Amino acid sequence: MASSTPLALRAGIVAFSAALLASCAVPSGGANPPPPSPPPVAADFGVEARIRAIVAGMTLEQKVGQITQPDIRSIKPDEVRQYYIGSILNGGGAWPDNNKKASVNDWLKLSDAYYRASMATDMAVKIPVIWGTDAVHGHNNVFGATLFPHNIGFGAARDPALLERIGRATAAQVRATGITWAFAPTLAVVQNPRWGRTYESYSADPALVRSYGEAMTRGLQGRLGSPDSVLATAKHWIGDGGTFHGVDQGETRTTEADLFARHGQGYYGALAAGVQTVMVSYSSFTDTATGKVWGKMHGNQHLISGELKQRLRFDGLVVSDWNGIEQVPGCRKDHCPQAINAGIDLAMVPDDWKAFIANTVADVRAGRIPMQRIDDAVTRILRVKFRSGLFEASPATGPRPDPSVMNSDAVRELSREAVRKSLVLLKNDRNVLPLKRTGRILVVGKGADSLPMQAGGWSLTWQGDNTVTADYPNADTLLSALRKELGRANVDYSVDGRGVNPRRYSAIVMVAAEKPYAEMKGDIVFPAPLRHSARHPADLAALNRVSGKGVPVVTMLFSGRPVPANDLINRSDAFVAAWLPGTEGLGLTDMLLAGRAGGPRFDFTGRLPFDWPAADCLAANGPFQFRLGFGLTLGTKTKTPRLPVARQPVACPADSL
Repeated sequence: MASSTPLALRAGIVAFSAALLASCAVPSGGANPPPPSPPPVAADFGVEARIRAIVAGMTLEQKVGQITQPDIRSIKPDEVRQYYIGSILNGGGAWPDNNKKASVNDWLKLSDAYYRASMATDMAVKIPVIWGTDAVHGHNNVFGATLFPHNIGFGAARDPALLERIGRATAAQVRATGITWAFAPTLAVVQNPRWGRTYESYSADPALVRSYGEAMTRGLQGRLGSPDSVLATAKHWIGDGGTFHGVDQGETRTTEADLFARHGQGYYGALAAGVQTVMVSYSSFTDTATGKVWGKMHGNQHLISGELKQRLRFDGLVVSDWNGIEQVPGCRKDHCPQAINAGIDLAMVPDDWKAFIANTVADVRAGRIPMQRIDDAVTRILRVKFRSGLFEASPATGPRPDPSVMNSDAVRELSREAVRKSLVLLKNDRNVLPLKRTGRILVVGKGADSLPMQAGGWSLTWQGDNTVTADYPNADTLLSALRKELGRANVDYSVDGRGVNPRRYSAIVMVAAEKPYAEMKGDIVFPAPLRHSARHPADLAALNRVSGKGVPVVTMLFSGRPVPANDLINRSDAFVAAWLPGTEGLGLTDMLLAGRAGGPRFDFTGRLPFDWPAADCLAANGPFQFRLGFGLTLGTKTKTPRLPVARQPVACPADSL
C-alpha cells in the first residue's frame, strides 16, 4: 500500500473539521443539520482503484466471509483461512486460551496466528483479518493493564485535551497486544441514570459529548497506519442514551430533529476527527413528531444508510453490536438480510458465524440481499483496512509499542491525573478536606479495598465481576493507597464499622460503592427507587456505626451514575463523587490528604456531568439536589443544611425521563 494514505487522511481531517462543526450545529427547527462537505477523509484514488479490483476478483463466499465477525472463543485461526473471515473480536472476558492472566505475548501470538491464517487463503489478493476489542477505559481485558476512570469521570473532568492523551495511551496499550481496533468511544447522551451503561457516557450535555467524541477519536486514531494508532468506533448509533425509563436496549421516544440535536452531537465530533467505524445501537426509535415506529436500529435503513452514510457522508464501516441483528423482527442470530440491507457492513455474530455465512450466501443468490450491497460492505471494510495500515504487516510482528505501556510509570501517572480531575466535591463542611497527615485514620466500607468495585464493569470481565483485587497487579485500592501515603500503622480498616471505636481516630474515610455491572445487569429497573442505600443498605449501616461520634467523616462514593444519597451526605462532613476511578487509588489520596507542609496538594476541579437527583424517583426538571456543572472547591465556604430524605425508599409511580 502507498504510504501516502495516512497523510491524505490527516489532511482531509484538518480540512473537514471546521466545515463539519459549522454545518452540524444543533438545529433550531424541525430540520436535521445539512450534510457536511467535503467528506472527512480525502479519498486516495489509487487505493480506491485497488479496492475495486480486489472486490471484482472475489467470489461470493469470500465476500460474505469478509463481512463476518466471530468471537475468538468460537473460531480457530485455520477457520479464518478456510472461511475468508474478515474480522474477529474478543468480547468482555475473552482471552487467549481462555486464560484471564494471559500475558501480552499470549495476545501477540494469537493475533499473529489469526493474521497469518488470513494471509494464507486461496484468494487472488490476500486480505488481512482485523481484530476489534472493547478497550473502553484502557485495554481493560488484559491482565495487569492500567485502567483509567470510566467515561463519566472524564465528563466531570471537563478536559478534552486530557481525554486525547488518554486515547493515545489506550491506543498504545491495544497495539502492544497486536490489536488494531478499539470499540470506543461511547457517545451516548444519557437522560436517565437508571440505565446500566450510564458510566459509559461522558455527560448529559450534548456539547461536552461532542467535544469528547472528537478528542477521543483523535487520541485513539492518531496518524492512522502508524504503529501506535488504532481504529476508533463511534457507538452506539444513535440515541442509546435516551431510552424510556433508561431501559437497556430499549425505546428512544423523541423527534428525529431532537435525535440529532441531542444524541447526534458526539457523532459530529467523532466524524470531524475522521472516525473510521460506527457501531449500531441495540435500541429502538419512535418518532414522536410523526408517530412512526421505526423499531430496532439494526434494521433502520433510513438512519444507517440514509442519514449516516449518505447525508453525513460517512465512508467507513458500520458494525453491528453483539448478536444485534437477531433483534430485528423476522431475524435470528445467524440470519438477517434486513440488517445487511439496512446498511450493516460487518455483522458481529460471535458464535453462529458459520450458519450466518451459509444463510447470507443463500440470501444473495436468492436476491434477498443485492450483490451491490455486499460489494459496498466489502469495499468499506477494505477501505478501513487500507487506511489503518493492515496491508503493511502483521500487527503482532511489525513495529508496535513496547509492552511496558500497559502499566508504565508514565501511564499510571496519567491515570492518576485523570482520577484527580474527575472527583467532584459535593460537601466539605468546616473544611474537613484535605485531611491532615497526622493521627490515625479509620477506613470503612467493602469498596475501600476492592478493585472490582473501584474499576466497575468492563474490567477484565464483561460485568467486572468474577474477579478479585489480586487480579489487578500494579494497582492501588483506596486503602492500599492511604497506607502507602501514611504508613500501614496509621491506617486501620473495617469492612462494616462493627466493633471499632471511632473516637480513637483523627478522621474516618467511608467508601460507599455499587457492585460492578455493565449493560443489561446494571439497570435500576423501574419502578425501583434510585436511592443508593435502597440497593446497598450495608453502606448506610456501616456509616451509621461510625458517624456522629465527634470525629470527622469523609465519604467517597464509587458509582457508575448519579444516585440519590442524601442519607449518606447528611451523615458525612465531606462527600466526594468518585465515580469509577480505575486502578490508580493514589489519585484518590492526592485529593483526600494534605501535603507534607500541611496545605492542599491539589484542588477539586471536577464538576457534575449529570444532574444529581435528590429523591428516590425522577421527575421532569427535578427534584435535583445538585445540578449539572455543580462542584465545590476547597476554598468554597459552605455549611450544607440537612438534606431532605424520605423515611423509607419508595417504588416510583412514574419517571418522566
